[in-house]
Amino acid sequence: MMYKIFVFCLLFLATTFQGFAQFENVEKVECFSYKMTDPDVGVEELIQEESFTYNNCNNFNFGINESVLWVKLELNGLSDIENPTFTLNSTSLDLVDFYSVKGGEVIREQKNGRLLGIEARDVDSQKIIFEINNEEITADYFLVRIQNVDKKIFTGFVSSKEDLLNILNFEEILFGILTGIFIGLFFYNLFLYFSVKDKIYFIYVLHTLLVWFAQASILGFTQFLLWPDWDWMNQRSIVIFSSLVSIVGIWFLRIFLLSKSIVPKLDKGFNVIFLVYGFILLNAIVFSITISYQVLLVTQSIVVIFVLAVAVMILRKGYRPARYYLLAWSIFMVGIFLFVFSEMGIIPSNNFTAYIMPLGSALEVVLLSFALADRINILKKEKEREQAERLEVLKENETLVKEQNTLLEKKVKMRTDELESALRNLQNTQSQLVNQEKMASLGQLTAGIAHEINNPINFVSSNIMPLKRDIKDIMEVIDFYRNTGLKEFTEESKKEAKDLEEDLELDYVLDEVDQLLKGMEDGARRTVEIVKGLRLFSRVDEQDVKKVDLHDGINSTIILLNSSIPGKIRIVREFNELPMVECLAGKINQVFMNIINNAVHALSDHMEEIKDPHITIRTKSKVDYVTVEIEDNGPGMPDTVKERIFEPFFTTKAVGKGTGLGLSIVYSIIENHKGTLEVKTTQGEGTTFIITLPVNQSTQKYE
Repeated sequence: MMYKIFVFCLLFLATTFQGFAQFENVEKVECFSYKMTDPDVGVEELIQEESFTYNNCNNFNFGINESVLWVKLELNGLSDIENPTFTLNSTSLDLVDFYSVKGGEVIREQKNGRLLGIEARDVDSQKIIFEINNEEITADYFLVRIQNVDKKIFTGFVSSKEDLLNILNFEEILFGILTGIFIGLFFYNLFLYFSVKDKIYFIYVLHTLLVWFAQASILGFTQFLLWPDWDWMNQRSIVIFSSLVSIVGIWFLRIFLLSKSIVPKLDKGFNVIFLVYGFILLNAIVFSITISYQVLLVTQSIVVIFVLAVAVMILRKGYRPARYYLLAWSIFMVGIFLFVFSEMGIIPSNNFTAYIMPLGSALEVVLLSFALADRINILKKEKEREQAERLEVLKENETLVKEQNTLLEKKVKMRTDELESALRNLQNTQSQLVNQEKMASLGQLTAGIAHEINNPINFVSSNIMPLKRDIKDIMEVIDFYRNTGLKEFTEESKKEAKDLEEDLELDYVLDEVDQLLKGMEDGARRTVEIVKGLRLFSRVDEQDVKKVDLHDGINSTIILLNSSIPGKIRIVREFNELPMVECLAGKINQVFMNIINNAVHALSDHMEEIKDPHITIRTKSKVDYVTVEIEDNGPGMPDTVKERIFEPFFTTKAVGKGTGLGLSIVYSIIENHKGTLEVKTTQGEGTTFIITLPVNQSTQKYE
């Protein structure tokens, strides 16, 4: 992209020099007489005036002042030119009056200037052009009145209208190339700004845009293209945009060259420059444009030298990005000096000085763009060098780091083992505490219930048998009376007795009494079994290992869970003969309780999906140990759940329906009994818990 723009610049230069050659084909107006007057002096007075000053064919610049410049031209050879025209090169003249004088009288008057709208001009162009008709060809001389708030430069030429149009086309092509260069740089660096998010690119883009406006104002194209009838802006655009270009350009310099950190003392001078440009802008907008223009020319001359000195100082301090900037600013400075010196009349104004500013500005923005690219490359190389140095340091420290890592890994492993051991102890202690507290509460509750129910139920059950004997005796008496009555009662008494039996429904009452006695006997026996199960399950007062019948524990557990087992779930007992097993009965009963309860919940949650929900409890006896298998045909468990079921606080139940401690406590109990707990499960086919317990414990006291 940058090389293409550089080619455009070469094309711009080639086109410009070709244009200079075209200007040689026209007749330049170099020799004339002039006079400076007050604004109220009229053309009639000047026709009678003979005190014009001859310019000796070399004075084109008449300074910056509020006087009116009168130029007296004697244009010879107009009859040899087809459709002759007179053109002023400068486009920044406020009002220009062109008078054709013959025989001491004005035969034609034409008006032009930047305060005259483009549409009101005879030729649609940014230049100040006057057409000379056949009558004017024979004029004695021509008077040109120039009124301007800033510089008054008189450079012009006489040409045919056809040659003039060719020159105008050349200038438009020249400006188009210049605009193309600026557009390319604008969008290229705008893209870079959005890509890298570096503020310096935004400042450059803003600077490029303002440079285009400044050069377009000097060449008259802003009036021609943007605001043809806005007189206020037409008079001030050169001052405003030139000042803004300088302000943004210095802002760019301070960030690009790091002047605040590299040359802090010189950097403070830019604050004064900002104030001066602020005064120029304010004065041009509110007060006098002439004063602003005078101050601007002087300030520009000082600023270019100061900026050059700052850039040289920064480059000498070793900041390499200053190279391209210094080259760009030097070219721009040459253009500034030549333009300012021509504006101030120090050097002659000609076609070259008229176009030096656009040429210098185009080269400046291109070289500044090169400077930005060079800055990125330098920073990239510095970063790579810095990264290489860091890599060397890292390599030097790598061995030490590896050694330290080895030591740290050993220490971490030791510490991890200690923490894991402490965590296991903590989890076991926690589960034991929870288990003990829970079992203590449950044991006290069941023992209390069993004790409270035991006495009255014993009273009921012990009285049922005497009650049955008494009722049997009463029934024998009733049968005796009925049989004797049939023999000895009169017919009338028999009838009365029979009516009484029918009214009392004696046969039904006797059957009902028999059924009630049987129900009371069954209820009392059932209650006695429950109480016995509670006492066997709790064994709250048993802290020593004793020989117990595991079948009694399983049966008592099932009795206690009977109310929570849905009717559809069958309990299948496949008991084999077992020896008496040494254990803590209450703890082992808790194991049965938790596992059977979990199986009931698993089946209950999937009742509709299972055809015959049942739980099978098998007991087997080996030589030194026994096994208890609790199997359900529920949904089973996936491997991810199976691996974690014995972890404390892990649960698959909904919030509030499980603590996650049940199987953890079970595992701890079996482990403390020196047994094993194994789980076999397949998802969709059920789960089997296999409990293995030794018949004899090695110690007499179990803690």
